[in-house]
Amino acid sequence: MPDGPRYDDDFFAWTQYQAEVLRTLRTRDNRFDREHVAEEMEDLGRSYRDAVRSQVRRILIHFLKLAYSPAADPRQGWRGSITDARSEIADKLSPTLRRDLEETLGTLYARARRRVLDDMRDFGEQEAAASVAAECPYTLDQVLDDDWYPEPAGDPK
Repeated sequence: MPDGPRYDDDFFAWTQYQAEVLRTLRTRDNRFDREHVAEEMEDLGRSYRDAVRSQVRRILIHFLKLAYSPAADPRQGWRGSITDARSEIADKLSPTLRRDLEETLGTLYARARRRVLDDMRDFGEQEAAASVAAECPYTLDQVLDDDWYPEPAGDPK
């Protein structure tokens, strides 16, 4: 698109494009701090991206706990946390950020898995920790689907 991404269509892509445009502007007025404004614009977009990634990690952590932890009491809290994270993502998700999530889902899963393994070991759930899938068993569509939750490992589908 000749004018770049639209603000209302893809905020993240818009911030990155606008920063690029700012850097290429030529102006006689050197009071305008073009480079720092462009950096701040990029940082704003990255903060949206990082917030979305953080919420996906949060969902994956609670997916893994729902699927593998034998603990009974915190399950409703885990589901509530997933619901909240999905709402946060819905407020920020754009086509560009969705592509970013598709590309980084494996890495986000690995980080979430590490956290879950630590938590399970801290609570004496070594056997459960040993059974947690090494590779991400979830699709991005499952992560984002308001009505989808993993079944406990070993449960018949």
